[in-house]
This record gives sequence, structure tokens and C-alpha cells, in this order.
Amino acid sequence: MKVAGSAVLGIDRDRVWDALQDPAVLVRTIPGCERLEETGPGTYRMTVSAGVASIKGVYQGEVALSEPLPPERFVLRARGQGAPGTVEATVEVRLADVDGGTRIDYDAEAVVGGMIGGVGQRMLGSVAKRTAGDFFSAVESHLISPPAEATAAGSGSAAPPGAGLPSGTPVPALAAPATAPGPGAGRSSSGRPRTGSTPRPARGSCSPPSAWARASPSAAPRSAGCSAGRAAASAFGPGRDAAS
Repeated sequence: MKVAGSAVLGIDRDRVWDALQDPAVLVRTIPGCERLEETGPGTYRMTVSAGVASIKGVYQGEVALSEPLPPERFVLRARGQGAPGTVEATVEVRLADVDGGTRIDYDAEAVVGGMIGGVGQRMLGSVAKRTAGDFFSAVESHLISPPAEATAAGSGSAAPPGAGLPSGTPVPALAAPATAPGPGAGRSSSGRPRTGSTPRPARGSCSPPSAWARASPSAAPRSAGCSAGRAAASAFGPGRDAAS
């Protein structure tokens, strides 16, 4: 089966050439590409999900870029197999300068076997052209869009918690700022102590030890001092003081 087509991208030829040689770009732009692992100079192991009509499946295979003539032409050779069948293809890609961008022409020759081979060349050719068009459109969109890092840096917004950490690193929750209790803490709107809270005696008061005083060792000396004051007042009697 032979397939030929072309596409025009509004990007200069050098940038298009670099994108077509970059595995990081290819894995984002090849339709159905799930994995693209470099195994050597210009060679890759690839996993692609694809289908024709009702025959769909995942293909495992290899891709090699050869005979490069930057930035004019290169040859792509691919072969893969999966449950729907087998595919082996050779594609010659040519790049040329045109007004406002780059023209890409491709000529492909493929051998298809298995269930997918029984679909028919006309349908296979139509699907192949549509897939190539989607790929080149994705490459153009990738090159036109600004890098995500530059967009984030230009926005001036603060990075969210955990930004820049490796994937899977736990992000600590932000602690809520401590708030000092207000003057009305522990009391209801009527001024009475709230249920379940025991008011702390005012400084200098001589009230009997309360549950709060018994629970707080620092309050015991204050209660003892109040008792000693009352004993001294009784010794001097009414109207007496220490000087007399």
C-alpha cells in the first residue's frame, strides 16, 4: 500500500526539522502514542494505540530515523505488531521553505497483515492520511504554544505548595496561623462563664481554691497567701494595724 500527502506549517523550516527529530516532541504529537523510548542514535521503541473501523488495538514496535539531510529530508522506518495485525512502513519526508512557513511532503509504502489487512487499501489509506494530518497539526500547535515554564514565570503568580518536588513527594499541609483568645473568650454573650469552662480568679482575689486552683500547682501559693492575710487581720482585730 502506498500513501502520499503534504502539509503546510506556519513555522520556519529549521524549527520544524528540530521538532521532527526530538523524541520529547514526537511522543506528545504522534496520535495514539503511549511510549517512545530511545534505544540508540535515531532509534526508538514505541507503543501506539491505533485502529481502523472496528479493528482497534495496541501495537508494540520500533522506529528508526535514517538518511538525514538537515533540514531538507530524512527517512522513517517503522514496524510493529499487535492483536489486530502487523504493520511495516517506510516513509520519506521532505521539507521545503514556503511563504510564511514550511511545506512537508511525505511518501509512504506500507505492508499490512492480519485482521487489519482485510479492511481494504482505500480505508487504510484514508486513515493513514488523516493520522498524518493530525500529527503535523499537533507539531505546529506545539511549536506555536509558549513553553509551560515560560508562561508560569511570566504570570508572576506564586508557585503552589510542592511545586518543583519530585512526583510522589508528600506535600505538607500549611498550618493555620495561631490566634490568641479574645477578651471575651470563655464567656457567653451575657457575660457568664461558658459551660465546661472554669474562670481563672482575678489577680489579688482571695476566693477559696476552685477546681482550677486545685488543678494548677502555680495557683496554690496564691490561695495560701490569701489565708495568711485573713489570719493576720483577725489577730490585730478591728481598727488595728501592724504599727500599733
